[in-house]
Amino acid sequence: MNVQIHHALNPDVAKVLEAVQGRSLDRIFFVACGGSSALMYPSKYVLDREAKTIASDVYNANEFIHRNPATLGEGSLVILCSHSGGTKETVAAARFAREKGALTVSLTAKPESPLAEASEFVIKYEKASYFDETVAKNSDFYLMYQLVTGVLYHKEGNALFSAMVESLENLGTVYEKTKAQFLDRSKAFGETYKDASIIYTMASGSNYCAAYMFAVCILMEMQWIHSHPIHAGEYFHGPFEVLTPEVPFIMLLGLDETRPLEERALEFSRQYSDNLIVIDANEFDMEGIADSVKGYIAPLVLNKVLGVYATAIAAARNHPLETRRYMGKVPY
Repeated sequence: MNVQIHHALNPDVAKVLEAVQGRSLDRIFFVACGGSSALMYPSKYVLDREAKTIASDVYNANEFIHRNPATLGEGSLVILCSHSGGTKETVAAARFAREKGALTVSLTAKPESPLAEASEFVIKYEKASYFDETVAKNSDFYLMYQLVTGVLYHKEGNALFSAMVESLENLGTVYEKTKAQFLDRSKAFGETYKDASIIYTMASGSNYCAAYMFAVCILMEMQWIHSHPIHAGEYFHGPFEVLTPEVPFIMLLGLDETRPLEERALEFSRQYSDNLIVIDANEFDMEGIADSVKGYIAPLVLNKVLGVYATAIAAARNHPLETRRYMGKVPY
């Protein structure tokens, strides 16, 4: 690892990578709930594309415990995440994984939380709210990519690590450019669809995380709008039957190897719908991002752009993103 890369590494990530070097590792489990789980999808995609000796899985924290994977053990790295560090299912999953002998690493904004206490290593990120102005290098996505590509480098010598770390240094600038680029379009979206009763969001590959987060965490949780994230590859196996000229579909197009799936879904939908909201990563100014990692970085930028759309529809509906009926309000 060269000096420049070492200097750019988050200190918490560096500690985990040092521990990983001394362990046999054949499996990575990503374990969390809700948006914290979705943020792990791009890292899972990276491992699917790049890892030769390490398998990986993404689990809902509660199901992780109840399913009790037979492959979970001393050769496992379990990466968990909870913004508050108090998600009871994720805390329990950390304890469960440690009992099985796995190496546990948790990402959280609260380093004194129950999740941090239950885990061997803690990586602290910053986030005041779901879509805020956190400096890119302090964000969950940023640190997750440092961690995962660092593991690949130390265990398999994967050269992607250097390009990823260097490219992430320019992520903040990319964010600011794309947010400004889509600001007017997001406001038009908010005004146009503020009274919509249902909005679907579609993507594939590493970009599915952004579709999931917007459909579930924004539209359903924060705006009480009926929604569902649709996988572009599954679109023609049932979901496309709900397509009508009136139903809004947000179509995300990324830069990874699954883009043809998204393009096929968009081409079909244009024949039958007048309400397609297309956000295409080909429009992003990705200056400073290496070609080898643009496909991996695109979902992070898509998610940031959708944050602008979230703010716009919340303002148009006069329904703050922080409003809840049940979450944190009643026992469950």
